Amino acid sequence: MTGEPAFRLPGGRALAKRSLVLSGHRTSVALEPEFWTALEAMAQAHGLGLPALIGRIDAARDPTRPLASALRVAALLDARAQPGATLEGDLG
Repeated sequence: MTGEPAFRLPGGRALAKRSLVLSGHRTSVALEPEFWTALEAMAQAHGLGLPALIGRIDAARDPTRPLASALRVAALLDARAQPGATLEGDLG
């Protein structure tokens, strides 16, 4: 998996684009760095590498939902499931 800046959001914030192989096909996903951090923590908590976690999320998602959206929702649901979870921080 490789990472590179994808493009800038309004306000100058950049999405981070990562390339990976899913089901034998190369693909890339652009997410906010905060979501990549959350997914990395989620993978570690489940004893998985990030590509394995993404593969599981990809396999379980509704095919009409884009992969980036499925990853964001998985990270959000995982964060909300943590005891004492809040949505504090820089959401700008």
